Amino acid sequence: MTLIQNVRYYLSEHPSIVKFRWSNTELWGSTWSFLFTSIAAYVVFSVFLHLLLNILIFRRNHHRPLPLGPLPALHSLSMALISATIFSGILLSTAAEIRDTRWFWRRSKTTTFQWLLCFPLGTRPSGRVFFWSYIYYLSRFLHSLRTCFTILRRRKLSVFQIFNHSILIFVSFLWLEFSQSFQVLAILLTTSIYAVVYGYRFWTAIGLPSACFPFVVNCQMVLLGCNLACHIGVLLLHLIKGGCNGMNAWTFNSVLNGAILLLSLNFYVKTHLRTRRKKQAVGVECENLHSSMKGKEADNNLDAVKDKDL
Repeated sequence: MTLIQNVRYYLSEHPSIVKFRWSNTELWGSTWSFLFTSIAAYVVFSVFLHLLLNILIFRRNHHRPLPLGPLPALHSLSMALISATIFSGILLSTAAEIRDTRWFWRRSKTTTFQWLLCFPLGTRPSGRVFFWSYIYYLSRFLHSLRTCFTILRRRKLSVFQIFNHSILIFVSFLWLEFSQSFQVLAILLTTSIYAVVYGYRFWTAIGLPSACFPFVVNCQMVLLGCNLACHIGVLLLHLIKGGCNGMNAWTFNSVLNGAILLLSLNFYVKTHLRTRRKKQAVGVECENLHSSMKGKEADNNLDAVKDKDL
């Protein structure tokens, strides 16, 4: 077998992928009790870590960030590789599913694009794409470790970050539990953006130059814009075709995504205005911000903006 055939086999044709079935009794993390317990533990641990550091800082009067060594860089590298693997896996698996079920779609006059947005009623969470949806769900727990790095380095507890990570875990569980429509495109969009963002974070973590604009925030806005357009498409297909699978979960998902979109837009507008004011106050280009104390202060603010979490 050639390299390409091996990759295709292990990412879309392996028996454990083809025969995958979402089960509340056989898979790790597949129960509602685990879901709520894990999210609650994540929130409690984040708050506890934040309070503990504040107590230690108050006693020792030590305000410098804790040295984390290569941990943030390794986390970014692992997330970039995992995101790229999930993207490749679900892309190949989607192509295989389309190949194997296209004959059935002809009876219902369903196109490939319609299937990507709107699963037929009665779709069960089994097969290739749901295997990668499960892997994506598990990767959200690794993704949430960024909250610990943020608290340790900046001494700040980001409510938006905790809310965002908790919602991502909850939504990815709903995708599997209710065979929700739109999840294939959502995973493709999210993992492609995450692979780029975490690759960029690894690039900057090892000391290579960063962009002169809030790269991560811009990627987040692109992702949210694409998700909004796809949600509109799902709603239209649901009304036109007479129903898409998992629409109750999709409705709840849409409300949560809407909340994240509003918070992100609010942050994006404030960031844009703050960055413009800082540049006008310093009066120099981005690469010359280190030339004075005011420039250093502006650069620190820009770095915080560039590293805004997804």
